Amino acid sequence: MLIVIRNALAVLPQGDADVIGRHTIYINEDKIVGIDERPADFAEEDAHIIDGTDRLVIPGLVNAHTHTYMSMMRNCADDLSFMDWLFNRVDPIEGKLLPEDAYWGSLLGQIEMIRSGTTTFNDMQMHIHQTTKAVRESGMRAVICRGLVGGDYDRNDIRLQQALEEMEEGRECSRLSFRLGPHAPYTCGPDYLRMVADVAKEKGLGIHIHLAESVTESENMRKDHDCTPIEYALSAGIFDVPTIAAHCVQLSEKDIKILADHNVSVVTNPASNMKLGNGFAPVPEMMAAGINVCLGTDGAASNNAQNMFREMGYLSMIHKGTHATPQCIGAPEVFRAATINGAKALGLNTGSIEKGKKADLAILRLDVPSMMPNNNLLAALCYSANGSEVDTVIIDGRIVMEGGELKTIDEERVYSEIRSMCSRLGL
Repeated sequence: MLIVIRNALAVLPQGDADVIGRHTIYINEDKIVGIDERPADFAEEDAHIIDGTDRLVIPGLVNAHTHTYMSMMRNCADDLSFMDWLFNRVDPIEGKLLPEDAYWGSLLGQIEMIRSGTTTFNDMQMHIHQTTKAVRESGMRAVICRGLVGGDYDRNDIRLQQALEEMEEGRECSRLSFRLGPHAPYTCGPDYLRMVADVAKEKGLGIHIHLAESVTESENMRKDHDCTPIEYALSAGIFDVPTIAAHCVQLSEKDIKILADHNVSVVTNPASNMKLGNGFAPVPEMMAAGINVCLGTDGAASNNAQNMFREMGYLSMIHKGTHATPQCIGAPEVFRAATINGAKALGLNTGSIEKGKKADLAILRLDVPSMMPNNNLLAALCYSANGSEVDTVIIDGRIVMEGGELKTIDEERVYSEIRSMCSRLGL
């Protein structure tokens, strides 16, 4: 499909910064093929034209850590301590889920993400094939892993075999890629982690894991293994392959150095970490150490939303309060955490508006109260926007939402299925 976004304000990279200017963007099939300069072979008379008046084009947001199947668990496990939330509330619900429940739950999460400008998500799942089915239909881009738990070095582990089989089934979709997902140090023994790391290395796969999320996790790790969760993962070989570590709230200075030295990308999830009382990740310190810090929502069971603008707002402000200085992290760093940093962590050719990049874009209205007046729009994305400003979303060169109308998902059908599912599950 040929698309022209004509004469819109757009956020483009300029060195290590992002600059907003007025541009015309040309899209052919799945890529951006020109900015301001129309390619010679671009038949503009055949293109779908989007008027950029009162619009701001940004790279699609990258939700670098979530669990989309949990969307039906929104507002059913609140105001609980972390371990109580996980083992006494969430786990029992997960045990009742049917495979098709994960499909509808993932679609619900994807509706929310598309409507708030997210084009890519990094998902830890229980039912990969259900999520891949949902992604094929929605048009989103996703990196998916099957959550893995175990204690032994067992190459025949049933969950691992299922994950590898489901990866093969999903490879024909260019918007899907996969990782291995050992859940966390408190659910994976050192031998099991070592086995997962070995398989990842042999298969050329990255790893997606929860690390150092809570005080209880860190205290138990110190008591049982005389090390931190980061040191535990290091000793098991997890960092020998490209790793995305979610949360990393409870870190020592040594932990930060380990993460930096091993090029681990860290996904901070401020809303989830605050809501579960787990604290505040040392994001300014990680950024200062050169760690690639990304942004994610976590699942709706712990966050209650899949809205990356909400996360950008929190990340923009909470560290100013915890560090008692407004200079420790600014809107430019937050915007990059939500876009190019996530794309870099996932190995994707997205995350910025550049010729040759995949055409994953979100277009926001500027003629709405939250964005008026149009002073510093980069700051507005973090401090003023709430996601409702998103008008049009393009993923892989395909318009999946235009004028606020979803093109790929039957919203009413999804809502009906979610209501029926929640009634059956007693939610």
